[in-house]
Amino acid sequence: MRRALKMTIGTLGCSALAASALPAVGYAATSPRVAQHARPAATADPVVAWNRFVLDLQATPGVQPATIHPTYELAIVHAAIYDAVVSIDRSAAPYFIQVHGSRHASTAAAADAAAHDTLVSLYPAERDVIDSQYAGMLRQLPAGRHTSMGMRVGQRVATQLLAARAGDGASATPPPFTPGDGPGAYQLTPPAFAQPVFTHWSSVTPFALHRAAQFRPGAPPALTSAKYAAAINEVKALGTAEGSARTPDQTEIGLFWNPPIWAAWNRIAQTAALAHHGSLAQNARTFAALDLTFADSVIAFYDAKYAYRFWRPVTAIRNADTDGNPDTVADPGWTPLSNTAPDPSYPGAHGTISAAGADVLAAIYGNDFAFTATSPALPAVQRTFTSFSEAAAEASASRIFNGNHTRLDEVAGEDLGHDVAGFVLRHELQPTPGQRR
Repeated sequence: MRRALKMTIGTLGCSALAASALPAVGYAATSPRVAQHARPAATADPVVAWNRFVLDLQATPGVQPATIHPTYELAIVHAAIYDAVVSIDRSAAPYFIQVHGSRHASTAAAADAAAHDTLVSLYPAERDVIDSQYAGMLRQLPAGRHTSMGMRVGQRVATQLLAARAGDGASATPPPFTPGDGPGAYQLTPPAFAQPVFTHWSSVTPFALHRAAQFRPGAPPALTSAKYAAAINEVKALGTAEGSARTPDQTEIGLFWNPPIWAAWNRIAQTAALAHHGSLAQNARTFAALDLTFADSVIAFYDAKYAYRFWRPVTAIRNADTDGNPDTVADPGWTPLSNTAPDPSYPGAHGTISAAGADVLAAIYGNDFAFTATSPALPAVQRTFTSFSEAAAEASASRIFNGNHTRLDEVAGEDLGHDVAGFVLRHELQPTPGQRR
């Protein structure tokens, strides 16, 4: 694990310094988005409340920068919350920085301040809505020295963590991408034929991994192989928009998991955290482990995607007469159930993120946790699972049912997700002796 930075904060003057940073009590909403997002529940755990807030913020049209992956901000916010909390209660090793304050400082205030200060740096145009959320969270805490001391810890952690991530490559301009034109090479996909996204993301400094390619999967099978033909023919039959061999349930699955997969797993984590009634420190560890894993999983799968530049099913099926495989047949009009994401096919993002998310949550809560999930794509639908691994398998298979990926993509992604999650769980956020996980 990286060596944690340590800082000592004196208690004298904390109250006055913290008070100067407090948003005014009774802060008025100045835009519709403030009213939409700034609604902390009186009994909400601060970690869960801030996680909900970030997910809502990122889902607001025009808020998320197009060239910064949302998992990046989630990782920074939750790493800061976690380091702020464990700097006070010493329940676990810090991720990056340990600020020594009094054990009497408020861990809730530390979490609130860490979340606020990272978010206003990451989303400066949304300061009004972030300040309003912060004011609402602070109103739930008793005024006084302990709250002020906790706020100061959170502020210092946020400053140090943001400074450490400066220049990490996330704000770089994505390099242009030249699509291939031969069999197996990624080509722009219909209907928009949009340019590929996040072509720079493999150059972002990982949060826990040593390098982006640390667990890079092996190359996809040869186009002439039986394994490749079986995978293409499966998605050809199950993933087409018209005349599919899918069952109605498989169609629902294909659509249900279409929204951002990391957001879906953060919502699942919220359900699990609240059901287990974890302490603030335990929930801070859960979401830090989850979102650090997601951030590095995304860096890792973009490394592999742009290393192999493998074509998507819609291209492969329409051009199957060029792949040299006697067991595939071209269908020039084949169209997937859902529009294809604008990046290379191998490995699959849903497989990577879902395997990683299930592993992290199973390590913390045990795999056999029954829950119900909802989706913005199908608001009237609820899907019920008996375990995290069951949900992960369904989410991964959904990309076959909607025509975006082959099973080869998803299995490679699942293997990658398992590797990244295992590394993060072994090397980061370890409880101190005698503390519960």
